[in-house]
Amino acid sequence: MKLQIQNTLSGEKEIFTPIDPSHVKIYACGPTVYNYAHIGNARMAVVNDLLVRVLKTQFKKVTYVSNITDIDDKIIEASKETGEDINVITSKYIEIYNNDMAALGVNLPDIQPRATDHIKEMIELIQKLIVENKAYEKDGHVLFHVPSFEQYGVLSKRNRDEQIAGSRVEVAPFKKDPADFVLWKPSPSPLPGWKSPWGFGRPGWHLECSVMSEKSLGLPFDIHSGGIDLVFPHHENEIAQTCSISKNKDTKDFAAYWFHNGFVNVEGEKMSKSIGNIKLVHELNKKYKGEVLRLTLLSAHYKQPLNWTEEIIEQNSKMLDRLYRVLLELSEINIDPGLPSNSILEAFLDDLNTPKVIAKLNEEANGVSSASDSKKIEIKKNLLSTGKILGILENDPENWLGYNQNSAENSEEIERLINERNGARRSKNFSLADSIRDTLKEKGIEIEDTDKGTIWRKSR
Repeated sequence: MKLQIQNTLSGEKEIFTPIDPSHVKIYACGPTVYNYAHIGNARMAVVNDLLVRVLKTQFKKVTYVSNITDIDDKIIEASKETGEDINVITSKYIEIYNNDMAALGVNLPDIQPRATDHIKEMIELIQKLIVENKAYEKDGHVLFHVPSFEQYGVLSKRNRDEQIAGSRVEVAPFKKDPADFVLWKPSPSPLPGWKSPWGFGRPGWHLECSVMSEKSLGLPFDIHSGGIDLVFPHHENEIAQTCSISKNKDTKDFAAYWFHNGFVNVEGEKMSKSIGNIKLVHELNKKYKGEVLRLTLLSAHYKQPLNWTEEIIEQNSKMLDRLYRVLLELSEINIDPGLPSNSILEAFLDDLNTPKVIAKLNEEANGVSSASDSKKIEIKKNLLSTGKILGILENDPENWLGYNQNSAENSEEIERLINERNGARRSKNFSLADSIRDTLKEKGIEIEDTDKGTIWRKSR
């Protein structure tokens, strides 16, 4: 079995063949830290975390790099609006972002470089591009000259007219060509900036990832990833910057595979400030358990749009409860989970086919009631090993389900009522037993009769 992933560069699903099988290298474009991350940002983080976990089932060493953009026009605007220093804003939101992603089970990248730590390298890259006649200075700006790179458009598959339409934020008089993009721009006082051969200024956004990926991983590396919205112009521009000065001027001098996840829509509509439907992870974490949010983000195939609704969150919450109940039932089985069955692993390796993986998890859970002892061992093994890769089922089942919270308020009263109900059932006084169940329900307590006795939890 070999991993296959959709390569945006070729437009095909390809068998993943690493440059060096002893060390797989991945770079993902991370957040711009000026505000809370939304659920679309989280999808990129969760999907890449899953990709790394799957790769680690196949390869001994995987290095994952995801950057922090800590200088940007949006950050400067946030500083103006709040009156806070830029460093205060970026430090605050880096910590919040990492904490919010951790709540979703996302492991920290092995390396998390910051743009402001790489200004020297960005200036050096610009100088190389100028020497190669790929970039030019005009009115204190340095721009990449898009027509100088013949393969421009190779990733996005956009033609010349589409490139111009997609890149024209403003028609600046200093551009030689409408598609040219900024590498360096002036930063007049009191705006932040750095000294450069072209005056005091700051880098263009596209420049930083070319520099940080090369410094962190070397060139070429295996996989460059991000959200689908980054294909053009951001990733297209990265390819142009990096490959214009590479030895062979070939796109694979940068990254062999380009991996992109789809958008998250909310109730069928694109997330936007104007609609007011942006879902912030920081707020969602207060309302839902992290595993519920993570499973919801993985419930659709990563390439496809995900429609974020209250209903789909509730469905995934109920699914996790059910899977945890199965684990609770199998709690006396002690195993080392290892890897899941071949059929589940094949689904992971088939371009991270999480809908198929989740369907197989449910099949495993469905079979537990009639399973033999040996089959129950296999079911638990598959649940735990699959959960480890998905990043779910990592809590204690009793804690997750909230059963028998002895420290809970009125726990002695709850136990007394349960004992009375069980006594009524033994006496076949079912009307009294039902009445006591209703009383417990009114107190916000759910009960469940199992082979090991009656267990209870607070309603959620």
